[in-house]
Amino acid sequence: MKIKIVFKYDGSKFNGFQRQKEDRSVQKTIEDALSQLYDEKIEIKGAGRTDTGVHANGQVAHFVVKEKLPDLKTKLNELVRPDIYINNLKVVDDEFHARKSAKKKEYIYKINLGLYKSSYNDYFYQPRYKIHIGDMKIASKYFIGTHDFRNFVSGERDDYTSTIYSITFNRVFDKLEIRFVGTGFYRYMVRNIVGALLEVGKYSVGIPTIREMIDKPEVKKTLPTAPSEGLYLNKVWY
Repeated sequence: MKIKIVFKYDGSKFNGFQRQKEDRSVQKTIEDALSQLYDEKIEIKGAGRTDTGVHANGQVAHFVVKEKLPDLKTKLNELVRPDIYINNLKVVDDEFHARKSAKKKEYIYKINLGLYKSSYNDYFYQPRYKIHIGDMKIASKYFIGTHDFRNFVSGERDDYTSTIYSITFNRVFDKLEIRFVGTGFYRYMVRNIVGALLEVGKYSVGIPTIREMIDKPEVKKTLPTAPSEGLYLNKVWY
């Protein structure tokens, strides 16, 4: 029996999603809880790996067991709280795979444009400079579509191609949210794009630089990476 779980977590309390030998991770915390409930070793497969400090509102994973325990959601939440919360849990077809079956994902990047607040530490990026959102919006249009994103991906890959369907900006008072929806996002990709947009927003680079980095991926160029604390994996579609 294959079970799909959708869950949220506070990324500031973990050293990333992926299971690690020494450091605390989201994957191992859930696996340990499930293994305790089932009295056997249980492994979960996630929709994606979030880095240290990155949060999730709608991360997805699956695991295989012989049967679904009664009140499994309640029992699991008792073991993984307060830093993880299971939103929902259900039995799915054997063909389902949390990562391979995903059609698109949504990430949100949160920025505090107002005065610095210590309570926002770990949950918002708080720049110490003014940013011009209008120019950031213009630059963001060049990321839409299918591109070779190698200038915005950290690490080596065989293929850097991905599709971004939309990038939208929503400001409520001093809080800015940038939403990204696409087929998939590689390592540091959203944070690198946000970092590039912030460079445009503070007039450190021009919009033509962003266009060139996308249109000419073979010409290596990097810009600062936005901090992890503002990033949230918000939703995964299947």
